[in-house]
Formats: sequence, structure tokens, C-alpha cells
Amino acid sequence: MSDRSITSFAEESLQGQAVNGTPPLHALDAATMARMVASGALTARALIEATLARMDAVNPAVNAVVRRMDDEALEAAEAADRMVDRGQPLGALHGVPVTIKINIDQREHPTDNGTELHRTLMAQEDNPVVANLRRAGAIVVGRTNAPVYSMRWFTDNTLHGATYNAWHRDHTVGGSSGGAAASVATGMVPIAHGNDIGGSVRYPAVCNGLVGLRPSYGRVPSFNATAKGQGSIASQLMAVQGPIARTVRDAELAFRAMAIPHIDDPRTHALAGAWPPLPRRAAVFAASAWPDCHPVVVRAVERAAAALAAAGWEVADVVPPGLDELHKMWAEIAIPDIMTVLEPAIAAAGDANIRTAVAYWRAALGSFEPADALSAIGRRHGLLRLWQRFFEEWPVIVMPVSLEPPFTRLADVESPDMASRIMRAQGPMLAISALGLPGLSVPTGLADIEVVGGCVRLPTGVQIVAGPNREDLCFAAGTVIEAASPRLCPIDPR
Repeated sequence: MSDRSITSFAEESLQGQAVNGTPPLHALDAATMARMVASGALTARALIEATLARMDAVNPAVNAVVRRMDDEALEAAEAADRMVDRGQPLGALHGVPVTIKINIDQREHPTDNGTELHRTLMAQEDNPVVANLRRAGAIVVGRTNAPVYSMRWFTDNTLHGATYNAWHRDHTVGGSSGGAAASVATGMVPIAHGNDIGGSVRYPAVCNGLVGLRPSYGRVPSFNATAKGQGSIASQLMAVQGPIARTVRDAELAFRAMAIPHIDDPRTHALAGAWPPLPRRAAVFAASAWPDCHPVVVRAVERAAAALAAAGWEVADVVPPGLDELHKMWAEIAIPDIMTVLEPAIAAAGDANIRTAVAYWRAALGSFEPADALSAIGRRHGLLRLWQRFFEEWPVIVMPVSLEPPFTRLADVESPDMASRIMRAQGPMLAISALGLPGLSVPTGLADIEVVGGCVRLPTGVQIVAGPNREDLCFAAGTVIEAASPRLCPIDPR
């Protein structure tokens, strides 16, 4: 999609929206920021200065941004203002502050992956997803924390320290894009870059009360020139780049900016100009597929179903085929493949928590050989065919993100039994990753979660899934659910 098409989408999405109030700049969504900068109502420099001030105020409490680039961002803002003054064509994210995760190449910054070994591994060029965001006019203000090699649903490492959930410090901020989510939840930026192979965008989104998109396989390009050796098969099949935002509209705006094919990623293909309309029908399920699903999660799915029904959607409790098999299939593909690459790297550069977590993964998921991975990849094709037939009748699926509310921080390194429980809970995300489908995490509100010594109030949400390349359907259903739910962010750290 061209820059002009992206800009047209932004303009159309803003028709009829007034900006008459005076909320703090950090509370504005990305689409409003871009419109104000483009119209001259706000300079990009003033916006970035406000962004950096907000970062000063909240980042020490959550440790989301682990590498700031104040001078670079202010220079980019001044260049953006000169473009406005000259009447030059502007991208849909012109002047909008964003963050980039530490596992993606960004020119003249280290791709450190949370390890001391790579703290000086400087990128000489931007990963295509970073280049696409800049092309749309976004201004990168910092790089966000992740666990070592981004292979946990919890965010900490010995190089940068822990990232905390602004809702409650004792509960996970999510992972692996935990720093990205915290930077959006606390109002540092309206959009953050993340990536997802097993839930690393969707899980931080639900833990923080945000919107997070795992795009379809092949939608958003990625290539790290700093990477050495060949990429794993599992990564090629399941790893994607996607946005975390506070609104569905911003998530779509960011996705369209990111989703421009690049020659260095042969998986990617262009967005279709327009998709045919489909009936507003959604399969909505939680307890019927997973009897052990936590009641708080079940209620979140029920609220999403009620919102769709009230908006005229047909909803029914219908479960697609092979969910448990897909959960196992993710492990069958990932364990022999990713672990073959990851375990030597962890041995050389990992910290104690990633080593413990990966050891517990193996105990929880079992041992698989290369032959198991080949068999799983072969069966995957047949299951995807069955799901595509399911989507013909039910174009949208609404299901849990995780079967449990956010776990306590560092729960994944407590014991093998806890690791098994976490892996079970993350099955809804792993199944969607295994098929390469789009999944959108959308918040539904807050819930009281019973914990030792009392209860805590944490965000809840649902995962919206559609057929291959039908992110548009995820956004359509997500917009309805969002409209019926309270806006949770930005928040001050608690």
C-alpha cells in the first residue's frame, strides 16, 4: 500500500472527530497527534518534548524504555516540522512518537537482545519494519526492554533489569514485548513496535489493558542484518512483527504503515486494496473449549460476545477443530528447531532466568525430535484447511488470549509445575501462532483477581481471530468490543 493510501486511511478515520478538549498530549491517540501536527495545530517538536517529559515522569517506575534517543528524536521532530512548513507530502504517522523493541535492528543502535554479549552489536541499517514506520513519519524516541532473546512471557534481564506492570508491580507486564506495552500503557508513546512467535504482542497487550495485533504470516517485513546464521524454520513460519496501541484505530493505522513489503523478506506480500464484505458472524468460546479457563477470562469473552450481539452480530458458542492438537503442534515445531539454535546462545550469553525458564519449558512441553517437527509441519497444512472451511461459516473467532489472568512476576522460573501451568494457559495464543493467523488482543475492562493475601484489580481482554490476511475483520470486531468497554490507558504507574 502506498504512503498516499495510508494517509487517506488516517484522514478517513478522523472525519467528524473534534479536538476541542484539552487533554494532556500523552493522552492523545496517534491519529489525533498526526492530524494536529499535519494541520499546524501542534509542532512535532512540542509533541516530542512532551513525550520526553512524560518518559522522565513515568519510565523510572516501570523501566520500559532502556535506551533513550532524545537528541535524535528532537532532530527528527524539527525535520518533520520543516516538511509541514514546506507543504510536503506527509505520512499517516507524521510526527508521532513510537518505540522499538531491543531485538530489532535500528540504525546506529545496538540490537542487544537483553544480553551483555551483544550490548555493542550496532546495527548499520534499519530493519524493514523500522524503516516503514519512519517512512510513515513516525519518530522513534526509545528502545524497549525484553527478556533475553525474547523467549519468555515475562520481561527482565541482567543487562537492563526488570520491566514492571503499571497496574501492579507484582504481576507480569507480559513478554516478550513487555517494555513495548509498558511504554504505551503509561502514555510515553501511543504506538510501540513488538513481535510475536507465541504471544509476545498479544500477551503484553492483555496484561496492560491495550490493543495488540499479531498480523498474519507474511504481512509485515522483517530482516536483521546483524543476525548471524540461518533463521529457524519455526521463526520463518510463526514469527511476525506487529503494533501495540491504546486503540483499535491506532493499531490499524500502525499496521498499515508497517505492512509494506520489502525485498529482504521474501515472505511478505502487499495488502489487498479492499476485501469483500462478509456476514457479521462470530464464533465465541472459552469454557466450552477449555473447562479449566479462569472465570474472569470466561466473563471477558462473554462481555465481548454481548457487545457483538448488541451491535447486530450473530454469535454462537462454536469451537473450531483441533485446538489441543495445535497447542501441541507449536511445541513440536518449536522445540527441536528453536531450541537447537537458542540453547547454545543461552549457554553463551543468557542470564539465570532465561536458562531456568527454557529448562522448565522442556520439562513442561516434552522432548521432540526433528522428525516430530517435520510431521507437525505436514499436519499443519491439513489443520489450516479445516480452519479456513470453518471461517467460511464463522468469519471471526472471539476467544481468550490466555486461560488465566496475568501471572505473578517471575512465575515462569518458580518450578516445572508452574511452567506447565503457564504453558497450558497460553494455549490459545500458541494455537493461532501455529497456523500463522491474525490475532488481535482487545481490552474488555478490569477485574478483581484473588491472590494470596487479598485481591488485585487487573485488565482483562479477548483475542479476535480471522482467516489468513483478514486483519480487517479483526479490526471490525475489535472496534465493536472496544466501544462497549472502558478505556483503560494511559495510566500512571501504581
